[in-house]
Amino acid sequence: MSLLLQISDPHFGTVQPAVAEALVQLAHEQRPDLLVLSGDITQRATPQQFSDARAFCDRLAIPAMLSLPGNHDIPLFNVWQRVFYPYRDYLRAFGPRIETTLQTAAVRVIGVKTTRRWRHKNGEVSAAQIERVVAELQEAGPGQLRVVVVHQPVMVLRQQDEHDRLRGWEPAVRAWAGAGADIVMGGHIHLPYVCELSSQLAGLDRRIWCVQAGTALSTRVRREAPNSVNLVRHEAGQGSCWVERWDHAAASGRFELAHSSELRLDRAA
Repeated sequence: MSLLLQISDPHFGTVQPAVAEALVQLAHEQRPDLLVLSGDITQRATPQQFSDARAFCDRLAIPAMLSLPGNHDIPLFNVWQRVFYPYRDYLRAFGPRIETTLQTAAVRVIGVKTTRRWRHKNGEVSAAQIERVVAELQEAGPGQLRVVVVHQPVMVLRQQDEHDRLRGWEPAVRAWAGAGADIVMGGHIHLPYVCELSSQLAGLDRRIWCVQAGTALSTRVRREAPNSVNLVRHEAGQGSCWVERWDHAAASGRFELAHSSELRLDRAA
């Protein structure tokens, strides 16, 4: 059994210390194998915020980590650095590379950098990135859960979030589904949800899921959702995985299981 912890949008610089301590406790109790940090690690991409974020991740004591920068992880006001060295401070803390792949016997996780230095907020995925992920997916073992990680969502459930959807999402989802992806995991909009992409996009010949995480630690919560993280459980060769949303409960000061979803996996195509 592999256990993956997804943390998104912690926005170091706006972190609530009590929530951070509660997440450390959850990680030590659940003992995940993999940590996925799906962007907006910092609020203003300062060296100190990246340093604090990395120190926090190390405290979680999770054996392997895949991280991605979000739009907040590129300097906003330092125009020179944004143009010439946009990921310098991110790489110092979370490098040496941005796009990486992690795997266990049960899970293969592929990171895709969707931020762009010339975009303030919106993200995009290029044709070259789509093809790279296809090649990575085709190398997955038959029993592995295949997860692609982006920052901006490939599917939104509300019209007001449409402007935040990843540019290039549709050809990406079609190609990745065809290559065997089970989950596309993201953050950005601070709303946790799970939806089946094959029911939202006509013509997909296999089941693929969108798994979104809320903000893990920040004060920048939406009214609809508290601080939350996702735990994904999968055993190699099984026809399902489970995605658990754990919300921070102010009354108990802990992260508590809020919802569990069984994701049926399509292994016939």
